[in-house]
Amino acid sequence: MSSHKSAHTAFALRGEHITLEALIKAADLGGQRERVRAAIAAGEVQVNGEVETRRGRKLRLGDRAELAGEQLRLVAVSDDEPQ
Repeated sequence: MSSHKSAHTAFALRGEHITLEALIKAADLGGQRERVRAAIAAGEVQVNGEVETRRGRKLRLGDRAELAGEQLRLVAVSDDEPQ
């Protein structure tokens, strides 16, 4: 059993979707901003629990992306929530 805990974070989605590559860059998911294309191509990224190698994959509300033990869940932007 691994002692590494996965970090879960909400990411406020503006608009209907965001591409996987843009999401990882915007959130610096897993500290991989500089090598995002290589990480996706190498199968290091999961979307909704499955390996995803398409950097142009469109993610929508409720989708989850995970890389290097960090997980993001896409949520709607709300005027009531801090940005």
